[in-house]
Amino acid sequence: MCGIAGFINHSLREEDKKELNYKLLKAIIHRGPENSSVWCEGIVSLGQNRLKIIDLSDEANQPFDYMDLVIIFNGEIYNYIEVREELIKKGYKFRTKGDTEVIGAAYKEWGESCVTRFIGMWAIAIWDQTQKKLFCSRDRFGIKPFYYITKDKDLYFASEYKALKQLPNFDASLNESQIQRGITMTWAVYKDETYYRSIKNLMPAHNLVYQNGKISISKYWDIDFSQSKSELSWEDKKDQFYSLFTESIKLHSRSDVQNGTCLSGGLDSSAIVSVYSTLFPDLPIKSFSIYYEGANSVDERPFVREVVNKYSNIEPYYFTPSDQDIADSFHNVAYHADVPLLGSSYLSQYFLMQLAKSKGVTVVLDGQGSDEYLGGYLHSFYRLLAQDVSEMNISDAIRTYSNHLSREHFGLGKSFGIAAKSLASLFSDENRMYNLELSRKDSFFKKHASISFENKTIDRVDNFLYHLLFNSTLQTLLHFEDRNSMAFSLESRVPFLNHKLVEFAFSLNNSDKINSKAETKYILRESLRKVLPQAVYERKDKKGFVTPGEVKWLNGPLKFLLDIDYDRLSFMNGSLVKNEVEKYKNGDTSNAAFVWRVACVHYWIINFN
Repeated sequence: MCGIAGFINHSLREEDKKELNYKLLKAIIHRGPENSSVWCEGIVSLGQNRLKIIDLSDEANQPFDYMDLVIIFNGEIYNYIEVREELIKKGYKFRTKGDTEVIGAAYKEWGESCVTRFIGMWAIAIWDQTQKKLFCSRDRFGIKPFYYITKDKDLYFASEYKALKQLPNFDASLNESQIQRGITMTWAVYKDETYYRSIKNLMPAHNLVYQNGKISISKYWDIDFSQSKSELSWEDKKDQFYSLFTESIKLHSRSDVQNGTCLSGGLDSSAIVSVYSTLFPDLPIKSFSIYYEGANSVDERPFVREVVNKYSNIEPYYFTPSDQDIADSFHNVAYHADVPLLGSSYLSQYFLMQLAKSKGVTVVLDGQGSDEYLGGYLHSFYRLLAQDVSEMNISDAIRTYSNHLSREHFGLGKSFGIAAKSLASLFSDENRMYNLELSRKDSFFKKHASISFENKTIDRVDNFLYHLLFNSTLQTLLHFEDRNSMAFSLESRVPFLNHKLVEFAFSLNNSDKINSKAETKYILRESLRKVLPQAVYERKDKKGFVTPGEVKWLNGPLKFLLDIDYDRLSFMNGSLVKNEVEKYKNGDTSNAAFVWRVACVHYWIINFN
């Protein structure tokens, strides 16, 4: 795990290129404090800050020379051993034991398509000295970041905004459309757009090639919706899911440093820890949990302890941030985030990563991704009910609807709301649904943003899950997962995002993911029943990473955020925003999440622009 920065510049002298690249690297030194190196030749400069995870020798430092290639790389290729063995059979020899050299050999053997053979997370840049070509790639799900700026025939790229902001004459013009999406939709990124007009985001599963002064971007992988649904029996489906998930845990556990796990007590993190403990029963495993006590707080320790009590090799650690911890750490969390803090849960995640690092761990396994492709979010039901009705499965729709209301204990008002939104899903495509959501706060903005996603399949549920995964919710979660872990030079791995597992999940029927009893993530729950604690297996509530931030913290240790200079929010209708903030100050917390996001956008603009 590392931080990378590089560029192609046609005017700077070599010594100036090196100086500039070290300046970029210094801004993200937290991503890899164990070595910082720069390589320059001609128009190219490549640099890397290294965090040693696999092959701890200095010989594996980057930029890494392989034949006529120079490589910088952020991430992990989990199946590097298998790929290396395949390459050895083809006559390749290796001088290191890590994955970077495997990337070089794979590129020499298979060219740009080499990334389709990798299982992992990555942001890669390879300078091909013979072809005078820069090849860059980002992993299938966007777990590792890759941002870039183009100026005439020059190209600059890095792992974080803060590195690119070191460039001379950096254009700090804000992308007001993305700010609106952030405040309304809580998105950190939208397609290739970022919070700055000048900075672009290389999208998941895309390659970028620079050659002869021209840039080309192409997609190298996607979910294939043309394939028919799996015809396996339910028992075979469960076995296949368990096998794929177990294999993913094995791959994600590979490292030469100490691993640990995040453990919230929910189904996803408990699944990871339970399988990890089952696979390695003699390996001490440190787990890390954040909790809160008091009124309106969520304390998941009873479920965490169910996992800990079932597996004796787990060594649990807990932490609850005090008000003083929140006040003291807020600025640092906001600095590392690169974007406004779009929810208070990201502060909890920061403390979780801090706890892991304080206990000597360098790699943690975390549960991001499962909700997005296994139907874990309750708004998946709108699309499921609409899909059942569109296929004339009326009895199935009624049964699922009734069980959903009963399971969640919804009242009459909420029941009507679900029916209305399901009806909207029946007659509106995903774009219209997203834009309706975005328009709810239109009055607060002087200009109005828009959202446009491709309809990938006629199945409403799969289409919805696809965009959760690649375009909306998950991309934001991964953004903060990366920033909060790397703030402590900690590598966070997400084993649910193994593309073989995801491909299999999309081959399943909707009923395999959400059954008629309104149980979400059904295939995950049933596949792992034999290893999950009974109390966790039987959990049907959906908590998320709940914190008391938008009310308790914003009225307490973070009250200073409400001192807003509305002139600095020039893209918003100041009088309307001020009225909403004043209502909040006077005790009306019904719109607390919106006030939080506005306050955090203001703080970000004041302090980091």
